[in-house]
Amino acid sequence: MFELVNRRTLLVGGALLLAGCDRRGAGNGVRMLRVSVVGKGAGDTQVLFRTAGIGTPGFQVEYVNFESGHLVVEAFNGNALDYGGMSEIPPVFAAGAGLPSFRQIAVSHGDVNNQVVLVPRGSTIEDLAGLKGRRVGYVRATTAHYFLIRMLQSVGLTWADITPVALSVADGEAAFSSGRLDAWAIYGFPIQRAIATEGARILRTALGFLSGNYLVAAHVDALADPVKSDLIGRYLRATKLGYAWAAAHEDQWAGVVAKEIGVPLAYVQDQFRRKSDISSLRPVTEAAITSQQAVANVFANAKLIPKPVDVRPLWDNRFNAIIEEKV
Repeated sequence: MFELVNRRTLLVGGALLLAGCDRRGAGNGVRMLRVSVVGKGAGDTQVLFRTAGIGTPGFQVEYVNFESGHLVVEAFNGNALDYGGMSEIPPVFAAGAGLPSFRQIAVSHGDVNNQVVLVPRGSTIEDLAGLKGRRVGYVRATTAHYFLIRMLQSVGLTWADITPVALSVADGEAAFSSGRLDAWAIYGFPIQRAIATEGARILRTALGFLSGNYLVAAHVDALADPVKSDLIGRYLRATKLGYAWAAAHEDQWAGVVAKEIGVPLAYVQDQFRRKSDISSLRPVTEAAITSQQAVANVFANAKLIPKPVDVRPLWDNRFNAIIEEKV
């Protein structure tokens, strides 16, 4: 089962930050949308909206921070979120345990070169085949779990050929820094921080192993509520504006991201130069469903979920028209 959201992994981020309000609005009829933020850096829409000057007229946003998408699933299941993002992988594990309490309403397509296998300074591992027999950290039920499996398969190895060590992002960072891991499958801002502070080296990025599809989901209760459903549509429009701003102001955005994650600007600029794609919001399509189904099949074939999963019931295309609007 998934790790429960707790005080270490769930930080309620000073509610209503977009509008500069506080939680008092929730009790006097102000319309509210509870939105997840996963990690820090370029994927943080809270910071992106603030930097780009994008507001949400007519409603307020309460942001809740998580370190990975499987914790977003837990928050959905506890009815603590209306709207959240994650990769293709956490819903597969959730569906393996029963139909989750959310539906996937859009695809946030983006970079996969910010998902990598890192090795420490001075490591003798030169390629993926060199992972055989090594202790490799990863975050369970996330993209790191999936692309590590795919990478091993690409060189004729299996999960049994390594010593996999399931860790939270924070615990993985500590283990990698202290030398308790030979390699670390990880995503996002910890990559730049490990390179900047630990002299880590990228062994391989996830390009060719991940689709670049990151899923936007909404709680079933929010979708059933006409008011909440309207707010979700408005937030999707705001997200499209945010992505367009980031693509048009990459240098300014890189500076903001570097400050947020606490690494030299040059490291973020390098990440941006290497990105496989800019962030864009895409509608629910057959291709998106097929992509996630392929992910589910990999986990089922590796016997890492209790049964095969049909992902189609997880999808809801009611916001496609909004997503396809011109910015």
